[in-house]
Amino acid sequence: MKKVICIILMCLLICSYTVFAAPEIDCRSAILVEASTGKTLFEHNPHEALPPASVTKIMTMLLTMEAIDGGNLSLDDIVTASENAKSYGGSTIFLDAGEQMSVNDLLKGIAVASGNDACVAIAEHISGSESSFVEMMNNRARELGMNDTNFENCNGLDTDGHVTSAYDIALMSRELLKHEKIFDYTTIWTDTLRDGKFNLANTNKLIRFYNGANGLKTGSTSIAGSCISATAKRDGLQLIAVVLNAPNSSKRFESAKSMLDWGFANYTLVRPVETTEITGEVKVAKGLKEFVTPKPKEDFEVLIDKTLQNSVTGEVELVEGVEAPVSKGDEIGKVVFYANGEKLGECPLVAAEDVPRKTFSQIYLDILKKWLF
Repeated sequence: MKKVICIILMCLLICSYTVFAAPEIDCRSAILVEASTGKTLFEHNPHEALPPASVTKIMTMLLTMEAIDGGNLSLDDIVTASENAKSYGGSTIFLDAGEQMSVNDLLKGIAVASGNDACVAIAEHISGSESSFVEMMNNRARELGMNDTNFENCNGLDTDGHVTSAYDIALMSRELLKHEKIFDYTTIWTDTLRDGKFNLANTNKLIRFYNGANGLKTGSTSIAGSCISATAKRDGLQLIAVVLNAPNSSKRFESAKSMLDWGFANYTLVRPVETTEITGEVKVAKGLKEFVTPKPKEDFEVLIDKTLQNSVTGEVELVEGVEAPVSKGDEIGKVVFYANGEKLGECPLVAAEDVPRKTFSQIYLDILKKWLF
């Protein structure tokens, strides 16, 4: 009997270790972030400024997607490659000076094949020159709070002063993920350009071999080492795992995979609004209705440890009363969510319908009725 108990305890210990042990990483800097909340789940030297190699291209793709969604660029627009674009070596799609290619195909060349020349071509098309585009990159970085970052080019080739951090990469990765069209490119495993004459194969091997992988960008140079911003989504949970300066490509992918595995094993997104009973009404003074019903303003979502997901509770707090007119959507309270006594966050409660104000004559009649009866 004692032997059986020991075996059970050992199994429980192994399961506990599997779920709660920290990720195993082999790199100089790393971070794991949940995309919808921006919460950091794991970090290792997250603010160390390091060369990011082609992970730089996340910002290039972000500015491209923002130009498209802003109506200043179209996927069908034709870009003419310059001599400058042609001159770039490393990973390329072998653009020739004067060659014309659509923005759609250039995005494939950047996201899938990590084309340095494709980055320069699209940068020049958007802002007129590569240097002007790099200035746009740095301005956007500052807007996003990327305080560890300075870009010197749009493709990530090693250059003095071209640095960022795992934390900053997570910030721009999170921003890029808001443009869902980018997944049309970052999830491609193989494709072609030039009417099938030029083959593309994704440099991010997780796209094929990791469940839920949907991006985002690899990078590798002799100075930067092996880098990646790896993104994956399971059961509505979108994670971003950034690895900088891993000793080789294998360690880069293993480190990213370990962080993602750990994140999916330990965390979940819950929507407590869906299971919380919103009770009570708010009294309306001088309204055609005496009370107004509250409802959640939005679908509140919170990231929690999986061990706490069944302990989430909500407490409804309503204002004592309001005066008409009340418009549908006016804030009239909130519901505060807790897990084991710890506050998780709160969701505004708003009026579910309009309540018009009574006219003077209606108010007068009400007073008269009270006086007479």
